[in-house]
Amino acid sequence: MIFFKSAPSRRSLLMAALLCTAGAAVQAQAFPNKPIRILVGYSPGGGVDAMARLIAPYLATQLGQPVVIENRTGAAGLIAGDAAAKAAPDGYTLLMGESGLLIAQYLQASMSFDPIKSFAPVAGVFKAPLLVVVNNDFPAKTPREMIALLKANPGKYSFATSGVGTVQHLGFEMLKGQTGSFVVHVPYRGAGQIIPDVVGGQIPIGVISAAAGIAQAKAGKLRAIALMSKGGVPGLENVPPLADALPGFDVAPRLMLLAPAGTPPAVVGRLAEAARVVLANPEVIRAAGVQGAVPAYLPSAALAADLNLESASWGKIVRDQKITAQ
Repeated sequence: MIFFKSAPSRRSLLMAALLCTAGAAVQAQAFPNKPIRILVGYSPGGGVDAMARLIAPYLATQLGQPVVIENRTGAAGLIAGDAAAKAAPDGYTLLMGESGLLIAQYLQASMSFDPIKSFAPVAGVFKAPLLVVVNNDFPAKTPREMIALLKANPGKYSFATSGVGTVQHLGFEMLKGQTGSFVVHVPYRGAGQIIPDVVGGQIPIGVISAAAGIAQAKAGKLRAIALMSKGGVPGLENVPPLADALPGFDVAPRLMLLAPAGTPPAVVGRLAEAARVVLANPEVIRAAGVQGAVPAYLPSAALAADLNLESASWGKIVRDQKITAQ
């Protein structure tokens, strides 16, 4: 004789759903009950590290638990990304991610994690505006004049960035693609090397963080010709955006908090709300501005959508401009 198991009743299904909902609510109320760590893929003192350390004590106040920064340096942030992706999905290990993770997937032969699928987006936290700087003798003085000059002189000019595959590099490659200009890329190790060479005329154009260029621009040692993103930057209010010449152009490294994939939505929501409150704090806004960053809060769902769009955009630039890792 064959016995058939009866289908669950509507009452039992309803009870199961209520238990799941109640369990999630209890989990959210209990979280956190121990310290939280934020992994950073870069050395102490750098821009990503500085922003993580800026918000950590404020997050600790909101969450009622210590928030500790742990630097896992190497491989342009990929070591920290790998560690975060493999951490327990409980909300106690987060990654201070940045746009470079999205670019790396198109330039690395292989990666141990997927920058989209391996994480649960928690919140967008900052953008770091980029500045296009030129030598004081550079013929163009506005974004439109610069673009016209580059288009009229293919191959004559070069631009410096802090390396192949950085947002600075791909941002200028986007400009080249949209204008049909040919400008030679010269990778440097960072703004500390780029700025003296732009000032001295060894290279005509540099793409650097706003924080790195603001002092030299104010001192008149070089000219800040354009911001690569929309919206002003404190201290650079008179610098026009590239969008004045290229409508819609908006490129800036993004910093975001990511949790391992599978982190419960209630826990992600608790973390996202804490980030929202912190980024609205006037003290955080002022301190970030001093370091050339702009608070840019995005809730989890909006961040997830933006990361997919940004990833696709970087992939298109890499393919169209035929960029390869060097």
